[in-house]
Amino acid sequence: MNGGRGMAAGSFVHLRTRSAYSQLESTLHVKDLAKLCLANDMPALALTDRDNLFGALEFSEVFAEKGLQPIVGCLLMVQHAEGRAGLALLAKDEAGYANLMRLSTKAYLDVGPADAPHITWEALAAHAQGLIALSGGFGGLLDSLIREERPQLARALAEQLAALFPEHFYVEMQRVDRADEALVEEALLDIAYDLGLPLVASNDVCFANRAQHRAHDALTCIAAGTYLGAEDRQRTPQEMYFKSAAEMRALFADLPEAVENALAIPRRISFRPVTRAPILPRFSTDEGPGEPAELAAQAREGLRARLRVLGARAAAPEDVYWQRLEFELSVIGQMGFPGYFLIVADFIKWAKQQGIPVGPGRGSGAGSLVAYALTITDLDPLRFGLLFERFLNPERVSMPDFDIDFCQDRRGEVIEYVKQRYGADRVAQIITFGTLQARAVLRDVGRVMQMHYGQVDRLAKLVPANPANPVTLRQAIEMEPLLQEARAQEQEVRDLLD
Repeated sequence: MNGGRGMAAGSFVHLRTRSAYSQLESTLHVKDLAKLCLANDMPALALTDRDNLFGALEFSEVFAEKGLQPIVGCLLMVQHAEGRAGLALLAKDEAGYANLMRLSTKAYLDVGPADAPHITWEALAAHAQGLIALSGGFGGLLDSLIREERPQLARALAEQLAALFPEHFYVEMQRVDRADEALVEEALLDIAYDLGLPLVASNDVCFANRAQHRAHDALTCIAAGTYLGAEDRQRTPQEMYFKSAAEMRALFADLPEAVENALAIPRRISFRPVTRAPILPRFSTDEGPGEPAELAAQAREGLRARLRVLGARAAAPEDVYWQRLEFELSVIGQMGFPGYFLIVADFIKWAKQQGIPVGPGRGSGAGSLVAYALTITDLDPLRFGLLFERFLNPERVSMPDFDIDFCQDRRGEVIEYVKQRYGADRVAQIITFGTLQARAVLRDVGRVMQMHYGQVDRLAKLVPANPANPVTLRQAIEMEPLLQEARAQEQEVRDLLD
C-alpha cells in the first residue's frame, strides 16, 4: 500500500517520528505531522512512539484521508543478554501489525510492576514475522553497545537481528550533533558493510522546527522535574526536528544508499489499520440468537422480584412496567445488545455476592428498566421519569455504555473475575489521556523557568476558566488585555507566553 502522492525524486520519508502519544517526549500531534508532510511534499511517514501504539488508528485514518501513506511502528525496549536498549519496529503487513500489538502488550503486562516497559529477546523472536526492524538510532541496541566500547558484541547482536528479520533489518544512521556521534557511526558502518546489512537514514523527530526547540526543552524539564537552568540535566539535541527532504539529503550526501532506503522501506509496506465496527460481546460460547431469550428470561424474573419489593410503592401500575420492559427488550434485541446487558449484569451480581460495594447507577443507563430488573442499576426509571431512549435509540445507533462505580479498594477483584469468566484475551482496560490546559501550562513552564511563583500565579489566573469549553493559551492572550500588556512589558513573560 503505497501513498497516493508517490515517491518523487529528491523526496524523503521520516521513519522515526514520535507524536504527543510518546508522553512528555514530543510536542507533535498527529494532525501536525500530516500538515508537515504535506508542506514538505513527503508522501509517507512512520510513527514510532515509545512503548505504545496509542496513536496508530488515528494516525492511519488522518494520513489516509490526506492521501499520505501511514506506516505504523513502535520503539520498544528489548532485554538481551548484554543489557536493554531500543529497537524500532514497523508493521509491514497485517501479520506484522498483529505481532506489533502483541509485543506492545507484552512490554507492559509481562514485566514487574516496578519495572519499565520492555520485551524479552524470546518474545521478539516469537513475534518477528511481518515486521521491519531498524536498529534504534541513538540509544538503540547497536548504538548502546558501541558507546560502551563493546563493538564486537554489537556486531554479534547485529548478526542475531539479521537472522531474526531476514532482509528486513536495517542499520539506522542518525546525525543529530551528539558528542561521540562520529565514532559511533564509524563502528556502525563497519558492522553494516562487513555483514552486508542495508543502511537507512533517519532523524528522531520530536518537534516541528528548530525554533520550537526551547519549547520542547521545557517539556523535557517538566517530565524530568528539573529546570531549564540546571547544568547537569539531559538535553534534547536541537536537530531532532522535522527536517525537509533537502536537509536530510544534504546531511547524508555521503551515504546516498541510506537516503534511498528511507524511500524504499515505504514501498515494502502493504498495510494500515482501519476503523472497524465494534465486535459485540457474547454472554456465552453458545450461538448468539440464544441470547435474546436468555436476556428476556432474566429481565422478566428480575422485574417480578423488583415489583414484589416495591409493592404499593410502585410508581405506576404493573402493566405499565411490563409494557416498558417488553418495549426495551425488543429494542435491545433489534440492536444486537443482549450479550452486553447479560455480561454487565453478570459481573455486577457477582460483585454484590462478594460484598463488594457497587454504585446505584448513573448516566443515561439509569433510564433502562431492563437494567433495573437485572440489578445493573438500583434506580426505578419510572419513578424518576427517566427515558430509555436517551440510552438506546434505534434511530440513533450508538453503543450502550453503563457507568458503574465499584469500591476502589476491591475493584481489582471484579476485573480479575471478568478475566477468569470471559478470558483474559477478551478483556482490556482503557485509559484517558490528560492534556495540559492553559493555566496548567503557564504554571508548569513558569516553574521550569524558575520564575517567581506569585508572578506566574497572577498570570495563570488571568486565563479564563471554562471547564466546559477550555481555551488555549493563544486564545487566552487574544481575549485578555492584561496578558497582552504583561507580555509587551516583560521579556521573561514574553518568553513564558511564546
